[in-house]
Amino acid sequence: MNATVSGINNDLRDSEIRYRRLFEAAQDGILILDAKTGMIEDVNPYLIKMLGYSREEFVKKKLWEVGAFRDIESSKDAFEALQVNEYIRYEDLPLKTKDGRFVDVEFVSNVYLVGYEKVIQCNIRDITERKQAENALQASETKFRRLVEHLPTVIYMNPADDASSMNYVSPQIQALIGYTSEEWLTDQTLWMKALHPEDIEHVLAQTSHTDHQSEPFDLEYRMTHRDGQLVWVHDQAILVNDREGKHHYWQGIMLDITARKQAEEKIQRQLEHLIALSAVDRIIASNFDLKLSLSEILVYVLKELRVDAADILIFDSNMQMLEYGAERGFRTKSVRKAQVRFGESYAGRVALERQLVQIPNIEDEPDNLLLKKFLAGEDFVCYYGVPLIAKGQVKGVLEVFHRSKLNPDEEWIDFLHTLAGQVAIAAENALLFESLQRSNLELTSAYDATIEGWSRALDLRDKETEGHSLRVTEMTGELSRVFGLSDMELVQVRWGSLLHDIGKMGVPDAILLKPGALTEDEWTVMKKHPFFAYEMLAPIRYLRQALDIPYCHHEKWDGTGYPRGLSGDQIPLSARIFAIVDVWDALTSDRPYRPAWTDNDALNYILMSSGTHFDPQVVDSFMQVTGRNLMTL
Repeated sequence: MNATVSGINNDLRDSEIRYRRLFEAAQDGILILDAKTGMIEDVNPYLIKMLGYSREEFVKKKLWEVGAFRDIESSKDAFEALQVNEYIRYEDLPLKTKDGRFVDVEFVSNVYLVGYEKVIQCNIRDITERKQAENALQASETKFRRLVEHLPTVIYMNPADDASSMNYVSPQIQALIGYTSEEWLTDQTLWMKALHPEDIEHVLAQTSHTDHQSEPFDLEYRMTHRDGQLVWVHDQAILVNDREGKHHYWQGIMLDITARKQAEEKIQRQLEHLIALSAVDRIIASNFDLKLSLSEILVYVLKELRVDAADILIFDSNMQMLEYGAERGFRTKSVRKAQVRFGESYAGRVALERQLVQIPNIEDEPDNLLLKKFLAGEDFVCYYGVPLIAKGQVKGVLEVFHRSKLNPDEEWIDFLHTLAGQVAIAAENALLFESLQRSNLELTSAYDATIEGWSRALDLRDKETEGHSLRVTEMTGELSRVFGLSDMELVQVRWGSLLHDIGKMGVPDAILLKPGALTEDEWTVMKKHPFFAYEMLAPIRYLRQALDIPYCHHEKWDGTGYPRGLSGDQIPLSARIFAIVDVWDALTSDRPYRPAWTDNDALNYILMSSGTHFDPQVVDSFMQVTGRNLMTL
């Protein structure tokens, strides 16, 4: 019995020794409390070192009486709760050291039965480093969260297997698209709903490609803001893998590039406007047909202003009316009958007030004359009219129409005025050109009448050749057309033909009107009449190009003619043509000293003179023209 008791006592002593060693060497603080009184019975060295109190300052005091535990003095119920629950855990309890510092600890209390007595063991672990790490991590997370939430971009995360759903999206999404972060995370279909309809197919195709290839996602596309506004975004994302290399989640940023896109679009529009204005300038410079010019300009009006139809009304100063000039985009042709007085309808108001008239909704306007008379069936909603003003005068009105509502900005209005200015220049240039053409025609007619008068005066002076000048002029013109002479050249040929004998005004009547044969000296004087013609006509600028016939029509192909003895191609073409016609008319006309030759005799003579007197090529053409004319007699 004694041996048994002795053995038990030895075991207990060994156990106590082992426990004591553990108690003394533990790297956590340990307090032993009397479960009945709450008095501290023992404290290990680690806790003494941790808090700086001596063992004596702990022992025989209640837990809440120690200075280090004053933070729980207000909760003595904890001790009673421990007696009931036999377990209490404080995961974050600050204890105060003797020198005033605070140590964050994890406090765990358990009730144990030692023999027949209950004791409380309190394990106190220093978690200062862990708390510091947690605080540092929390501070870092807070810092980076604040950074993310203040960046001018949207940060988001998606599951690797579903790019359309969201795990996280930063608050900036509300400023970008108008929906809160919570709405994005709650409604997983919101991204698809916000995508611009025209971009959905392209974005989904790129998303699918990125998913399959695991490539970075980088795309610019459009989204629709909650308020309906268009938003351009630049979306970039990368695939993040877990530690095992499996796809974990997509991490991306979304940047608002609407301002940049709007600037790019504005620059593009301005470039297109400049190209259009350059094209309009070329039309104005290269074409003086008013209606054709205006019609071509309207092509650029429709394209650049993005409207459905446009017309130009030109002011007729004689009728004091605005009349149709050109149109594009109309379904009917009624507008081509337009005639509007100043002050009447929209165009009349534009011309009278000399300023832009805007009608956002035509049907709301009391003045529906234009709508009922000229625009029935066109379904136009809005109207814009701007005056065409050049040199301070109204030249007409440019009108544009659209079949849906327009919201023009200042740039649009400015370009409308710019186009109107170009149209006004085109109208002014064309009208000036028409006026100049009329003046030139009147002047040319006056020249022609004067020259014909001179020709008749010459024929009247020489009765033998009366009517000769008009006949040779007509025939020379017909033959000249065969050789492809231009209209301007034909005018000079006509004048030269009419004035071919003007040099005879310098020949004395005694020689010119002599009924018999001329002496050698008289022929010498007569042969000077081409020089006289040159001297008379050369000072007249508009007749200089007509000099070839009066000066050279007596030259011969073989060089035996006069006054300069020219030969072959040295003789101007018009003079070579006229020489044949002149001889033909002389031979086939009655003269006092001989009767007229027959047509066949005259033709034979000309054929025999081919290559000597006349240019063979001109003779061939003359035969063809004369043969046709003789067959029609």
